[in-house]
Amino acid sequence: MNHDEALQQRATEKYLLDELDPALRDQFEEHLFDCQECALDVRAAAMFVEQTKVVLAESPANEVRVPAAVPQRGWLSWLRPAFAAPVLAMLLVVIGYQNRLLREAHEPQVATWASVNIATRGTEATVVKPRQGEGFNLLVNLPPDQSYATYTLELYNPTGKLQWAGRIPAASSDDARSIYISGTGLEQGNYTLDTNGVTATGQSSKISSKLIEVQIQK
Repeated sequence: MNHDEALQQRATEKYLLDELDPALRDQFEEHLFDCQECALDVRAAAMFVEQTKVVLAESPANEVRVPAAVPQRGWLSWLRPAFAAPVLAMLLVVIGYQNRLLREAHEPQVATWASVNIATRGTEATVVKPRQGEGFNLLVNLPPDQSYATYTLELYNPTGKLQWAGRIPAASSDDARSIYISGTGLEQGNYTLDTNGVTATGQSSKISSKLIEVQIQK
């Protein structure tokens, strides 16, 4: 059984309700060893059921009793007609929410980006529009200059405080490098990106100072 088959057959819910025939149950349990998502679903559901049992047992307003005789299936036998419908509904909510979090965690996140040409002159600002709380990428086009071994880049925030700094090896031809600016402490306003060329002997020369206008989107 693969993950798509498990989803189509609603194997997680049926496994929790002990409604899988022995062959499918064995296939699903074998699948759990290879599928982290299904394993997390079952683990979360088991914890949820145990916590729900505790709450129901402690609540005097509920006339629900846990059977004295516990069959071989353990806590699975607790999911029977008197409990199955409401508990399953809550389990589906928990599982659905957890699956959404897992999908979001594994889906690639494309950050906002802008291109900056270090070699060109001019005072026009490069505008970048990250979402609130998120960072952005700067695609930096470095000039081909054999006199420099590396480049150092420093990004200063609107108050003149250093926001980010990094070192990039020089290239033999026109080259674009991507740098990521974290959203931590990011504020709206005009930033300054200073670029310095550093020779093999360590001598540094300022090449450019570019204006980066950050417009935070809510």
